[in-house]
Amino acid sequence: MVDVRAKVSGWVGKLVVRRIQKKGIDLSRISFIPEKTKVPLQRNGMDPVPRIAEIRATEPMHRLDLPFNFRAYLVTGYEESRRILTDRDSYSNDIRHMFHGDGPATSDDIGGLGFTDPPLHTRLRKIVTPEFTMRRLARLEPMISDIVDQQLDKLAAEGSGADMAKHVAFPVPFQTICALLGLDYEDRDAFEKLGSARFDATNGGAAAFGAVSEQREFLFEAVARQRKEPGDGLIGQILRDEGDLISDVDLAGLADGVFTGGFETTAGMIALGTIVLLRDPEYAALVRKGDPEDIDRIVEELLRYLAVVQVAFPRFAKQDMMLFGQQLKAGDVVLASLSGANRDPASAGERPDEFDPYRVPASGHLAFGHGIHRCIGAELARMELRIALPRLFQRFPNLALAKPQEELSFRQLSFVYGVDELPVTF
Repeated sequence: MVDVRAKVSGWVGKLVVRRIQKKGIDLSRISFIPEKTKVPLQRNGMDPVPRIAEIRATEPMHRLDLPFNFRAYLVTGYEESRRILTDRDSYSNDIRHMFHGDGPATSDDIGGLGFTDPPLHTRLRKIVTPEFTMRRLARLEPMISDIVDQQLDKLAAEGSGADMAKHVAFPVPFQTICALLGLDYEDRDAFEKLGSARFDATNGGAAAFGAVSEQREFLFEAVARQRKEPGDGLIGQILRDEGDLISDVDLAGLADGVFTGGFETTAGMIALGTIVLLRDPEYAALVRKGDPEDIDRIVEELLRYLAVVQVAFPRFAKQDMMLFGQQLKAGDVVLASLSGANRDPASAGERPDEFDPYRVPASGHLAFGHGIHRCIGAELARMELRIALPRLFQRFPNLALAKPQEELSFRQLSFVYGVDELPVTF
């Protein structure tokens, strides 16, 4: 019986491999992730699982154990990751060839800066870059301060034991990014429900890319409405400046990238950052005091330490080449572990697994990525953290977790790490 099962399994496997070789892999149809490939998305509380450090110490590039001979490699070291992220000539970020139109998402649903290559990437990034300069972002500071104060009022009204994630961490970046884009209020409810689903890899690509498709539908509708009557936000401004030179697909992709990059990531940072600061009264006191220099130092160390975006956008080798002593074939996937790179002693210095705002790293962290695909909203995220964290600790000087950290519901197998609920007392 065992031999029969083995033969049947082998026969089915060969059929699947032949189909993939002929049609390619459609990521939106994959409903599971093999156990050994989950490592880059797994954590113990705030820390990457120990296996990440083991790989970093022994293998510059680690072959992931994927079915059907699908070739993907994980890079966990700082210098190795930086090299991959900087090299725009050897790799492509265009992932559309892995969607064939018969799954939950098609290639038309996948867009934005993270999944495009020059020259399209260059043109699209040039369109939105002016909106994210320090000078332009400064005008948002009063609005963000008002949003933070309103949400802290709501947290206080809920009383001790309320969910800080629900009332502060999620709504602050959500309302900020919606206002920045100029989204109508009816769009916001739909977006809020789909935000975290698209980063969840628990059920493979099917559920995540299904959420991508639904969220993009809302954006297509928003862009179509504003093409007739441009609003006051970024979508309307781009339509006034570019007109017919930018398609609905490209603009929806830009808006999608701005929204997803500026909402779930910052929400995770606010919630997880609060947990980290509550572990050490000295650092919580520094945040409460609000000295700008101390706040900047603490925010940067939180970004390094937490690295909520766990892996960078996948890179596809453009041609056969040698990389870190291994032979890559054209089309092979290389993934940079940002959480692993940020804990590399070679860049972070001694005790990289400790949160230490006074550390002097050898070089900057990779929490926002690196190179031409570095997060365009990095300064907006920093601004929100610099405003939200001091006001939270000033408003609630006795802030504490309502349950032990071990009992919190951390996201499992999510490309953007976070916590679903954060009950606090005050």
